[in-house]
Amino acid sequence: MASHQKHRKPRTSPLAGPAVRTAATLVTAAAASVVALTQPGQADPKPTPAQVKAQVDALYQQAEQATQQYDGATAAAEQLQAQAAQSQQEAARTDARIDQLTSGLDQMAATQYRNGTMDPQLQLLLSADPENYLQRAGDLSQALASQSDLLQQLAAQSRTLRSERAAADSRLAALKAEQARLAAAKAQIQEKLAAAQALLSALSAASLATVTQTGGTTTTPPGLADIPVSGRAAAAVAFARAQLGKPYVWGATGPNSYDCSGLIQAAWAAAGVALPRTTYEQIDAGTRIPVSDLQPGDLVFYYSGVSHVGMYVGGGEIIHAPHPGAAVEYAPVGEMPIVGAVRP
Repeated sequence: MASHQKHRKPRTSPLAGPAVRTAATLVTAAAASVVALTQPGQADPKPTPAQVKAQVDALYQQAEQATQQYDGATAAAEQLQAQAAQSQQEAARTDARIDQLTSGLDQMAATQYRNGTMDPQLQLLLSADPENYLQRAGDLSQALASQSDLLQQLAAQSRTLRSERAAADSRLAALKAEQARLAAAKAQIQEKLAAAQALLSALSAASLATVTQTGGTTTTPPGLADIPVSGRAAAAVAFARAQLGKPYVWGATGPNSYDCSGLIQAAWAAAGVALPRTTYEQIDAGTRIPVSDLQPGDLVFYYSGVSHVGMYVGGGEIIHAPHPGAAVEYAPVGEMPIVGAVRP
């Protein structure tokens, strides 16, 4: 099998400004694509079925890339929310401990005050057991000093936790704002895609059948089930096969529907391996391998934006969730432009 691998630098976080700019670019590109379909040019007054199909496929890729960015922002927001909640709980426990220590110190101070109404030297002279008196006085003084030190430590910890929580809340607010912008960009692309799909559906049945034929199938190709799979990859491949026929849904992670990266994440989770949520994170979550060395369970990434992923299952086939309107299926590994492969 010829290798199509390209070495890629680790991608930056989707939470930074470039993600928003990319989403905006995708919206612009999507709009231009639909304009090209709905406003014929002078040289070509009517797009051919193949041209319509090509534009729809391009919009699928743009929409999937925007969805991956949105999914990444959503996952990061959930993680930040969990961190903020944990900091809040730890701060509450620390405050309760401070209250308990303060109350104990107040009682100890009151006891010392009551026992100290008489001059300590006179108390020592009148004490029936001077050694016991000195022991108790020393213990009380030491306990007060120890408790005071602990109280200061807890107070410092409480301030740190509150500062961390405030910082997390600030990051979360910014992240939610970006998440909203990405969601808006995704929605606009989906609107443009719906318009393009309407044009596709307006084609005659014969033309539609011609341009929508793909190499995908939900039926296991002959001999593929007999290919040996070992180790954790066996569980991942078995899970992926069990999802064949389930619909593609943007942002879905199962169990009834999936997007491309959601399927891969769920399949490897069944094998006990935690993968990131998005394609551009998953491509950095394993060992890069040449396409010529693919083994069942390996991940194959597609398109220049690393917007799609499938799982290699042997025999030159992948299992993937292709796009809306389609189901989880087998497809030839080289059906789309490959940009890299990874072994989890």
